[in-house]
Amino acid sequence: MPTITGQQYIERIDALQTYISIDGEIVTGKVSEHPAFKGVMQSQARLFDLQNEQALLDTMTYVSPTSDHRVGMSFLQVLTVEDLVKRRLAAREWALSTHGLMGRSPDYMNTTLMALASAADYLKDKPNCFPEHLLRFYEHARENDLTMTHTFIEPQVNRKKFYFENEELTIAAKIVAKTSEGLIIKGARLLATQGGITDELLVISTNGYDEGKGFAFSIPSNTKGLKFLCRQTFVGGESTFDYPLSSRFEEMDAIVVFDDVIVPWERVFYYENLEVANTFMNISGFQAYGLHQVLSRQIAKTEFILGVVQSIVDTINIGDYQHVQQKVVDIIVPLETMKALLLKSEIEATRDAFGFMRPDHPTLQVAIHVFPKVYPTFSEIIQLLGASGLMSIPSEKAFVADEGDLEHYLQSFKDGGKERVKKFRLAWDLTMSSFGTRQTLYERYFFGDPVRLASALYQTYNREQYIGRVEKFLKDDCS
Repeated sequence: MPTITGQQYIERIDALQTYISIDGEIVTGKVSEHPAFKGVMQSQARLFDLQNEQALLDTMTYVSPTSDHRVGMSFLQVLTVEDLVKRRLAAREWALSTHGLMGRSPDYMNTTLMALASAADYLKDKPNCFPEHLLRFYEHARENDLTMTHTFIEPQVNRKKFYFENEELTIAAKIVAKTSEGLIIKGARLLATQGGITDELLVISTNGYDEGKGFAFSIPSNTKGLKFLCRQTFVGGESTFDYPLSSRFEEMDAIVVFDDVIVPWERVFYYENLEVANTFMNISGFQAYGLHQVLSRQIAKTEFILGVVQSIVDTINIGDYQHVQQKVVDIIVPLETMKALLLKSEIEATRDAFGFMRPDHPTLQVAIHVFPKVYPTFSEIIQLLGASGLMSIPSEKAFVADEGDLEHYLQSFKDGGKERVKKFRLAWDLTMSSFGTRQTLYERYFFGDPVRLASALYQTYNREQYIGRVEKFLKDDCS
Protein backbone atom coordinates (compact mmCIF):
# COMPACT_ATOMS: atom_id res chain seq x y z
CA MET A 1 0.00 0.00 0.00
CA PRO A 2 1.19 3.60 -0.53
CA THR A 3 1.93 6.10 2.21
CA ILE A 4 -1.00 6.45 4.60
CA THR A 5 -2.99 9.58 5.40
CA GLY A 6 -3.32 11.17 8.79
CA GLN A 7 -6.82 9.82 9.20
CA GLN A 8 -5.64 6.31 8.39
CA TYR A 9 -2.94 6.64 11.04
CA ILE A 10 -5.48 7.68 13.69
CA GLU A 11 -7.94 4.96 12.74
CA ARG A 12 -5.23 2.31 12.77
CA ILE A 13 -3.96 3.24 16.22
CA ASP A 14 -7.49 3.48 17.62
CA ALA A 15 -8.28 0.01 16.25
CA LEU A 16 -5.31 -1.57 18.07
CA GLN A 17 -6.84 -1.07 21.52
CA THR A 18 -3.35 -1.17 23.03
CA TYR A 19 -3.00 -1.60 26.80
CA ILE A 20 -2.25 1.94 28.03
CA SER A 21 -2.42 2.96 31.67
CA ILE A 22 -2.23 6.60 32.76
CA ASP A 23 -2.86 7.99 36.24
CA GLY A 24 -3.79 4.47 37.32
CA GLU A 25 -6.57 4.12 34.75
CA ILE A 26 -6.58 1.98 31.64
CA VAL A 27 -7.41 3.95 28.50
CA THR A 28 -10.63 2.69 26.95
CA GLY A 29 -12.28 3.73 23.73
CA LYS A 30 -10.39 5.73 21.14
CA VAL A 31 -6.93 6.74 22.35
CA SER A 32 -6.99 9.58 19.80
CA GLU A 33 -9.76 11.22 21.82
CA HIS A 34 -8.01 10.96 25.20
CA PRO A 35 -6.83 14.39 26.44
CA ALA A 36 -3.27 13.13 26.97
CA PHE A 37 -2.90 11.87 23.38
CA LYS A 38 -5.36 13.84 21.26
CA GLY A 39 -3.10 16.77 20.43
CA VAL A 40 0.07 14.86 19.63
CA MET A 41 -1.81 12.32 17.50
CA GLN A 42 -3.37 15.14 15.48
CA SER A 43 0.09 16.67 15.00
CA GLN A 44 1.46 13.29 13.95
CA ALA A 45 -1.45 12.81 11.56
CA ARG A 46 -0.50 16.07 9.83
CA LEU A 47 2.93 14.59 9.12
CA PHE A 48 1.36 11.74 7.17
CA ASP A 49 -0.84 14.20 5.29
CA LEU A 50 2.27 16.16 4.28
CA GLN A 51 3.57 13.02 2.56
CA ASN A 52 0.50 13.06 0.35
CA GLU A 53 0.59 16.71 -0.67
CA GLN A 54 1.23 16.85 -4.40
CA ALA A 55 3.76 19.68 -4.09
CA LEU A 56 5.82 17.66 -1.60
CA LEU A 57 5.42 14.23 -3.13
CA ASP A 58 8.98 14.01 -4.48
CA THR A 59 10.41 15.48 -1.27
CA MET A 60 8.57 13.26 1.18
CA THR A 61 8.32 9.97 -0.75
CA TYR A 62 10.09 7.73 -3.24
CA VAL A 63 9.02 4.79 -5.36
CA SER A 64 9.37 1.46 -3.55
CA PRO A 65 11.83 -0.94 -5.18
CA THR A 66 9.44 -3.86 -4.59
CA SER A 67 5.88 -2.55 -4.92
CA ASP A 68 6.18 0.56 -7.14
CA HIS A 69 4.10 2.37 -4.53
CA ARG A 70 5.12 5.70 -3.06
CA VAL A 71 6.70 5.09 0.36
CA GLY A 72 8.12 7.41 3.03
CA MET A 73 11.52 8.98 2.28
CA SER A 74 12.65 8.19 5.83
CA PHE A 75 12.82 4.50 4.80
CA LEU A 76 15.20 5.23 1.90
CA GLN A 77 18.42 3.23 2.00
CA VAL A 78 21.40 5.39 1.12
CA LEU A 79 23.40 4.50 -1.99
CA THR A 80 24.62 8.01 -2.88
CA VAL A 81 25.26 11.38 -1.27
CA GLU A 82 22.19 12.61 -3.16
CA ASP A 83 20.15 10.07 -1.17
CA LEU A 84 21.43 11.67 2.05
CA VAL A 85 20.31 15.07 0.80
CA LYS A 86 16.86 13.67 -0.03
CA ARG A 87 16.58 12.23 3.48
CA ARG A 88 17.64 15.54 5.05
CA LEU A 89 15.10 17.57 3.08
CA ALA A 90 12.29 15.19 4.03
CA ALA A 91 13.30 15.20 7.70
CA ARG A 92 13.35 18.99 7.61
CA GLU A 93 9.78 19.22 6.27
CA TRP A 94 8.48 17.10 9.13
CA ALA A 95 10.61 18.98 11.68
CA LEU A 96 9.28 22.31 10.43
CA SER A 97 5.73 21.01 10.88
CA THR A 98 6.41 20.26 14.57
CA HIS A 99 9.04 23.00 15.05
CA GLY A 100 11.42 20.23 16.11
CA LEU A 101 9.43 19.63 19.31
CA MET A 102 8.54 16.01 18.54
CA GLY A 103 11.77 14.07 19.00
CA ARG A 104 10.07 10.80 18.14
CA SER A 105 8.33 11.77 14.94
CA PRO A 106 8.05 8.63 12.78
CA ASP A 107 11.18 9.36 10.74
CA TYR A 108 13.44 8.78 13.76
CA MET A 109 12.48 5.13 14.15
CA ASN A 110 12.10 4.64 10.38
CA THR A 111 15.72 5.77 10.12
CA THR A 112 16.76 3.39 12.90
CA LEU A 113 15.11 0.43 11.19
CA MET A 114 16.59 1.40 7.82
CA ALA A 115 20.07 1.56 9.35
CA LEU A 116 19.74 -1.87 10.96
CA ALA A 117 18.37 -3.40 7.77
CA SER A 118 21.25 -1.92 5.78
CA ALA A 119 23.68 -3.84 8.01
CA ALA A 120 21.68 -7.10 8.07
CA ASP A 121 24.55 -8.93 6.35
CA TYR A 122 26.47 -8.70 9.63
CA LEU A 123 23.99 -11.16 11.16
CA LYS A 124 24.47 -13.80 8.48
CA ASP A 125 25.64 -17.20 9.68
CA LYS A 126 25.90 -16.08 13.30
CA PRO A 127 24.26 -18.19 16.04
CA ASN A 128 20.70 -17.21 16.95
CA CYS A 129 20.62 -14.43 14.34
CA PHE A 130 17.96 -13.98 11.66
CA PRO A 131 18.89 -11.30 9.12
CA GLU A 132 16.04 -12.39 6.89
CA HIS A 133 13.56 -11.55 9.66
CA LEU A 134 15.02 -8.05 9.99
CA LEU A 135 14.89 -7.42 6.25
CA ARG A 136 11.35 -8.78 6.00
CA PHE A 137 10.17 -6.52 8.81
CA TYR A 138 11.91 -3.49 7.29
CA GLU A 139 10.07 -4.09 4.04
CA HIS A 140 6.79 -4.65 5.91
CA ALA A 141 7.18 -1.38 7.82
CA ARG A 142 8.15 0.53 4.68
CA GLU A 143 5.31 -0.81 2.55
CA ASN A 144 2.68 -0.23 5.25
CA ASP A 145 4.02 3.11 6.55
CA LEU A 146 4.16 1.78 10.11
CA THR A 147 4.94 3.91 13.14
CA MET A 148 7.24 2.61 15.86
CA THR A 149 8.26 3.39 19.39
CA HIS A 150 11.25 1.72 21.00
CA THR A 151 13.01 0.79 24.23
CA PHE A 152 16.81 0.72 24.46
CA ILE A 153 17.43 0.92 28.23
CA GLU A 154 16.66 -0.92 31.46
CA PRO A 155 14.96 0.44 34.61
CA GLN A 156 17.20 2.44 36.97
CA VAL A 157 17.49 -0.19 39.69
CA ASN A 158 21.21 -0.04 40.32
CA ARG A 159 23.62 2.06 38.27
CA LYS A 160 26.72 0.33 39.60
CA LYS A 161 29.06 -0.44 36.71
CA PHE A 162 28.73 -4.18 37.14
CA TYR A 163 25.24 -4.96 38.40
CA PHE A 164 23.75 -8.42 38.07
CA GLU A 165 20.07 -8.70 38.82
CA ASN A 166 18.90 -11.33 41.27
CA GLU A 167 17.64 -14.22 39.15
CA GLU A 168 14.63 -14.61 41.43
CA LEU A 169 13.66 -10.95 41.08
CA THR A 170 12.86 -10.09 37.48
CA ILE A 171 12.80 -6.34 36.83
CA ALA A 172 14.66 -5.73 33.57
CA ALA A 173 13.02 -7.52 30.65
CA LYS A 174 14.67 -10.80 29.77
CA ILE A 175 14.05 -14.11 28.05
CA VAL A 176 12.41 -16.49 30.51
CA ALA A 177 11.57 -19.27 28.07
CA LYS A 178 11.78 -20.41 24.47
CA THR A 179 8.90 -22.30 22.88
CA SER A 180 7.88 -23.44 19.43
CA GLU A 181 5.94 -20.17 19.11
CA GLY A 182 8.81 -17.88 20.01
CA LEU A 183 10.64 -16.15 22.86
CA ILE A 184 8.85 -15.50 26.16
CA ILE A 185 9.81 -12.08 27.55
CA LYS A 186 9.13 -10.96 31.12
CA GLY A 187 10.09 -7.73 32.89
CA ALA A 188 10.22 -4.04 32.06
CA ARG A 189 12.14 -1.60 29.89
CA LEU A 190 12.39 2.17 29.47
CA LEU A 191 11.59 4.67 27.98
CA ALA A 192 9.03 4.37 25.21
CA THR A 193 8.32 7.87 23.98
CA GLN A 194 5.00 7.83 22.12
CA GLY A 195 4.33 4.48 23.77
CA GLY A 196 0.80 3.33 22.98
CA ILE A 197 0.24 5.54 19.93
CA THR A 198 2.37 3.65 17.42
CA ASP A 199 1.79 0.47 15.43
CA GLU A 200 4.88 -1.32 16.70
CA LEU A 201 7.35 -1.56 19.55
CA LEU A 202 10.97 -2.11 18.48
CA VAL A 203 13.09 -3.59 21.27
CA ILE A 204 16.88 -3.60 21.12
CA SER A 205 18.82 -4.81 24.14
CA THR A 206 22.58 -4.31 24.30
CA ASN A 207 23.19 -5.79 27.74
CA GLY A 208 26.82 -6.84 27.80
CA TYR A 209 26.84 -9.54 30.48
CA ASP A 210 23.60 -11.49 30.39
CA GLU A 211 22.69 -13.54 27.34
CA GLY A 212 19.06 -13.58 28.46
CA LYS A 213 18.92 -9.81 28.06
CA GLY A 214 20.59 -9.62 24.66
CA PHE A 215 17.93 -9.56 21.97
CA ALA A 216 16.26 -7.52 19.25
CA PHE A 217 12.73 -7.83 17.90
CA SER A 218 9.63 -5.88 16.96
CA ILE A 219 6.05 -6.68 17.92
CA PRO A 220 2.67 -4.94 17.47
CA SER A 221 1.79 -2.53 20.26
CA ASN A 222 -1.33 -4.52 21.10
CA THR A 223 0.50 -7.82 21.63
CA LYS A 224 -1.00 -9.84 24.48
CA GLY A 225 0.76 -9.16 27.78
CA LEU A 226 2.39 -5.93 26.57
CA LYS A 227 1.61 -2.88 28.72
CA PHE A 228 2.48 0.80 28.42
CA LEU A 229 2.47 2.45 31.85
CA CYS A 230 2.53 6.19 31.24
CA ARG A 231 3.83 9.06 33.31
CA GLN A 232 1.56 11.97 34.21
CA THR A 233 0.56 13.97 31.16
CA PHE A 234 2.18 17.35 30.59
CA VAL A 235 -0.73 18.60 28.50
CA GLY A 236 -1.81 21.69 30.40
CA GLY A 237 -5.16 21.90 28.65
CA GLU A 238 -6.80 22.02 25.23
CA SER A 239 -6.52 25.79 24.81
CA THR A 240 -3.86 26.59 22.21
CA PHE A 241 -3.71 30.12 23.67
CA ASP A 242 -2.89 28.91 27.19
CA TYR A 243 -0.80 25.88 26.19
CA PRO A 244 0.32 26.47 22.59
CA LEU A 245 2.91 23.69 22.62
CA SER A 246 1.84 21.02 25.09
CA SER A 247 -1.65 20.96 23.59
CA ARG A 248 -0.11 19.99 20.24
CA PHE A 249 3.24 18.27 20.76
CA GLU A 250 3.32 16.53 24.14
CA GLU A 251 4.88 13.12 23.46
CA MET A 252 4.05 10.69 26.23
CA ASP A 253 6.81 8.62 27.84
CA ALA A 254 6.00 5.14 29.11
CA ILE A 255 7.44 2.23 31.00
CA VAL A 256 7.02 -0.93 28.95
CA VAL A 257 6.02 -4.06 30.85
CA PHE A 258 6.28 -7.52 29.31
CA ASP A 259 3.97 -9.86 31.15
CA ASP A 260 5.11 -13.19 29.66
CA VAL A 261 4.89 -11.73 26.16
CA ILE A 262 5.31 -14.17 23.28
CA VAL A 263 7.58 -12.80 20.55
CA PRO A 264 6.99 -14.94 17.43
CA TRP A 265 10.16 -16.36 15.93
CA GLU A 266 9.56 -14.53 12.65
CA ARG A 267 9.79 -11.24 14.57
CA VAL A 268 13.08 -12.08 16.33
CA PHE A 269 16.18 -10.48 14.76
CA TYR A 270 18.69 -12.02 17.20
CA TYR A 271 18.84 -13.43 20.73
CA GLU A 272 21.34 -14.96 23.18
CA ASN A 273 24.37 -13.82 21.24
CA LEU A 274 26.45 -11.47 23.39
CA GLU A 275 28.85 -10.52 20.60
CA VAL A 276 26.05 -9.41 18.33
CA ALA A 277 24.07 -7.74 21.12
CA ASN A 278 27.10 -5.67 22.11
CA THR A 279 28.33 -4.73 18.63
CA PHE A 280 25.46 -4.65 16.13
CA MET A 281 24.26 -1.14 16.94
CA ASN A 282 27.77 0.25 16.52
CA ILE A 283 28.61 -1.76 13.42
CA SER A 284 25.33 -0.78 11.78
CA GLY A 285 24.83 2.77 10.61
CA PHE A 286 22.41 3.48 13.46
CA GLN A 287 24.44 6.29 15.00
CA ALA A 288 25.45 7.97 11.76
CA TYR A 289 22.02 7.83 10.12
CA GLY A 290 20.21 8.51 13.37
CA LEU A 291 22.30 11.58 14.17
CA HIS A 292 21.79 12.85 10.62
CA GLN A 293 18.02 12.85 11.21
CA VAL A 294 18.34 14.18 14.76
CA LEU A 295 20.51 17.10 13.69
CA SER A 296 17.98 18.04 11.00
CA ARG A 297 15.30 18.24 13.68
CA GLN A 298 17.49 20.14 16.13
CA ILE A 299 18.25 22.76 13.50
CA ALA A 300 14.53 23.34 12.91
CA LYS A 301 13.97 23.56 16.66
CA THR A 302 16.77 26.09 17.09
CA GLU A 303 15.31 28.19 14.29
CA PHE A 304 11.97 28.18 16.11
CA ILE A 305 13.63 29.18 19.39
CA LEU A 306 15.43 32.01 17.63
CA GLY A 307 12.06 33.17 16.32
CA VAL A 308 10.55 33.09 19.81
CA VAL A 309 13.48 35.05 21.25
CA GLN A 310 13.40 37.71 18.53
CA SER A 311 9.62 38.04 18.98
CA ILE A 312 10.18 38.87 22.66
CA VAL A 313 12.93 41.33 21.77
CA ASP A 314 10.75 43.07 19.20
CA THR A 315 7.53 43.20 21.17
CA ILE A 316 9.06 44.91 24.21
CA ASN A 317 11.66 46.84 22.17
CA ILE A 318 14.89 45.74 23.85
CA GLY A 319 16.96 45.13 20.73
CA ASP A 320 19.22 48.16 21.23
CA TYR A 321 20.83 46.71 24.36
CA GLN A 322 24.15 45.02 23.66
CA HIS A 323 23.62 42.28 26.24
CA VAL A 324 20.37 41.43 24.45
CA GLN A 325 22.15 41.32 21.11
CA GLN A 326 24.75 38.99 22.64
CA LYS A 327 22.02 36.62 23.86
CA VAL A 328 20.47 36.46 20.41
CA VAL A 329 23.87 35.81 18.85
CA ASP A 330 24.36 32.99 21.40
CA ILE A 331 21.53 31.24 19.55
CA ILE A 332 22.61 32.19 16.04
CA VAL A 333 26.13 30.74 16.46
CA PRO A 334 25.05 27.20 17.46
CA LEU A 335 22.39 27.29 14.75
CA GLU A 336 24.87 28.04 11.99
CA THR A 337 27.40 25.63 13.51
CA MET A 338 24.91 22.76 13.39
CA LYS A 339 23.92 23.62 9.82
CA ALA A 340 27.57 23.52 8.78
CA LEU A 341 28.21 20.21 10.53
CA LEU A 342 25.18 18.63 8.92
CA LEU A 343 26.36 19.61 5.45
CA LYS A 344 29.92 18.52 6.26
CA SER A 345 28.65 15.09 7.29
CA GLU A 346 27.17 14.69 3.81
CA ILE A 347 30.17 16.08 1.93
CA GLU A 348 32.49 13.67 3.76
CA ALA A 349 30.17 10.66 3.56
CA THR A 350 31.85 7.32 2.85
CA ARG A 351 30.70 3.92 1.70
CA ASP A 352 30.45 1.33 4.46
CA ALA A 353 31.31 -2.38 4.48
CA PHE A 354 27.78 -3.24 3.37
CA GLY A 355 27.84 -1.01 0.27
CA PHE A 356 25.77 1.88 1.62
CA MET A 357 26.80 5.52 1.90
CA ARG A 358 26.98 6.82 5.48
CA PRO A 359 27.24 10.43 6.61
CA ASP A 360 30.56 11.14 8.31
CA HIS A 361 30.21 9.77 11.82
CA PRO A 362 32.91 11.80 13.62
CA THR A 363 31.36 15.02 12.29
CA LEU A 364 27.97 14.00 13.64
CA GLN A 365 29.51 12.94 16.95
CA VAL A 366 30.83 16.49 17.28
CA ALA A 367 27.43 17.90 16.35
CA ILE A 368 25.61 15.87 19.00
CA HIS A 369 27.77 17.56 21.64
CA VAL A 370 26.56 20.99 20.64
CA PHE A 371 22.80 20.85 21.19
CA PRO A 372 22.61 19.18 24.65
CA LYS A 373 24.96 21.87 25.98
CA VAL A 374 23.32 24.90 24.39
CA TYR A 375 19.66 23.94 24.76
CA PRO A 376 19.49 24.67 28.53
CA THR A 377 21.15 28.01 27.72
CA PHE A 378 18.41 28.74 25.20
CA SER A 379 15.82 28.27 27.94
CA GLU A 380 17.79 30.55 30.24
CA ILE A 381 18.03 33.25 27.56
CA ILE A 382 14.25 33.21 27.10
CA GLN A 383 13.74 33.48 30.86
CA LEU A 384 16.24 36.34 31.19
CA LEU A 385 14.75 38.31 28.32
CA GLY A 386 11.12 37.62 29.24
CA ALA A 387 11.69 38.30 32.97
CA SER A 388 8.47 39.28 34.78
CA GLY A 389 6.60 39.16 31.48
CA LEU A 390 6.71 35.38 31.72
CA MET A 391 4.60 35.58 34.88
CA SER A 392 2.19 38.26 33.69
CA ILE A 393 0.34 35.87 31.41
CA PRO A 394 -3.41 35.70 32.12
CA SER A 395 -5.37 32.86 30.58
CA GLU A 396 -7.55 32.89 27.49
CA LYS A 397 -10.61 32.76 29.75
CA ALA A 398 -9.42 35.89 31.54
CA PHE A 399 -9.23 37.80 28.27
CA VAL A 400 -12.70 36.62 27.26
CA ALA A 401 -14.10 38.04 30.51
CA ASP A 402 -11.90 41.15 30.43
CA GLU A 403 -13.53 44.56 30.15
CA GLY A 404 -10.43 46.15 28.70
CA ASP A 405 -8.01 46.30 31.62
CA LEU A 406 -5.80 43.40 30.51
CA GLU A 407 -5.70 44.56 26.91
CA HIS A 408 -4.72 48.05 28.05
CA TYR A 409 -2.27 47.39 30.86
CA LEU A 410 -0.50 44.43 29.29
CA GLN A 411 0.11 46.08 25.93
CA SER A 412 3.70 46.36 24.70
CA PHE A 413 5.68 48.59 22.37
CA LYS A 414 4.53 46.52 19.40
CA ASP A 415 1.44 44.54 20.42
CA GLY A 416 -1.86 44.84 22.22
CA GLY A 417 -2.25 43.07 25.55
CA LYS A 418 -3.67 39.81 24.21
CA GLU A 419 -1.12 39.51 21.42
CA ARG A 420 1.77 40.21 23.79
CA VAL A 421 0.53 37.63 26.30
CA LYS A 422 0.08 35.11 23.50
CA LYS A 423 3.78 35.42 22.60
CA PHE A 424 4.86 35.24 26.23
CA ARG A 425 2.67 32.20 26.90
CA LEU A 426 4.44 30.51 24.00
CA ALA A 427 7.81 31.34 25.56
CA TRP A 428 6.57 30.10 28.95
CA ASP A 429 5.30 26.80 27.54
CA LEU A 430 8.61 26.32 25.76
CA THR A 431 10.79 26.84 28.84
CA MET A 432 8.88 26.93 32.15
CA SER A 433 5.86 24.65 31.98
CA SER A 434 6.12 20.92 32.74
CA PHE A 435 6.19 20.40 28.97
CA GLY A 436 9.03 22.89 28.59
CA THR A 437 11.19 21.51 31.38
CA ARG A 438 10.71 18.00 30.01
CA GLN A 439 11.97 19.31 26.66
CA THR A 440 15.16 20.52 28.36
CA LEU A 441 15.80 17.19 30.10
CA TYR A 442 14.93 15.31 26.91
CA GLU A 443 17.46 17.23 24.83
CA ARG A 444 20.17 16.85 27.50
CA TYR A 445 20.02 13.07 27.17
CA PHE A 446 18.49 12.56 23.74
CA PHE A 447 21.30 10.40 22.38
CA GLY A 448 22.68 9.23 25.71
CA ASP A 449 24.75 10.45 28.65
CA PRO A 450 26.86 13.42 27.41
CA VAL A 451 29.90 12.17 29.36
CA ARG A 452 29.71 8.76 27.71
CA LEU A 453 29.26 10.42 24.32
CA ALA A 454 32.38 12.48 24.99
CA SER A 455 34.28 9.35 25.97
CA ALA A 456 33.17 7.61 22.77
CA LEU A 457 34.36 10.56 20.69
CA TYR A 458 37.69 10.59 22.51
CA GLN A 459 38.18 6.88 21.95
CA THR A 460 37.28 6.89 18.26
CA TYR A 461 38.39 10.26 16.86
CA ASN A 462 41.52 9.85 14.71
CA ARG A 463 44.23 12.13 16.08
CA GLU A 464 47.29 10.27 14.84
CA GLN A 465 47.82 12.55 11.86
CA TYR A 466 47.97 15.58 14.13
CA ILE A 467 50.44 13.91 16.46
CA GLY A 468 52.52 13.10 13.40
CA ARG A 469 52.57 16.74 12.35
CA VAL A 470 53.81 17.77 15.80
CA GLU A 471 56.51 15.12 15.79
CA LYS A 472 57.62 16.11 12.29
CA PHE A 473 57.79 19.76 13.36
CA LEU A 474 59.92 18.92 16.39
CA LYS A 475 62.17 16.67 14.32
CA ASP A 476 62.62 19.29 11.63
CA ASP A 477 63.32 21.95 14.28
CA CYS A 478 66.11 19.85 15.87
CA SER A 479 67.85 19.25 12.58
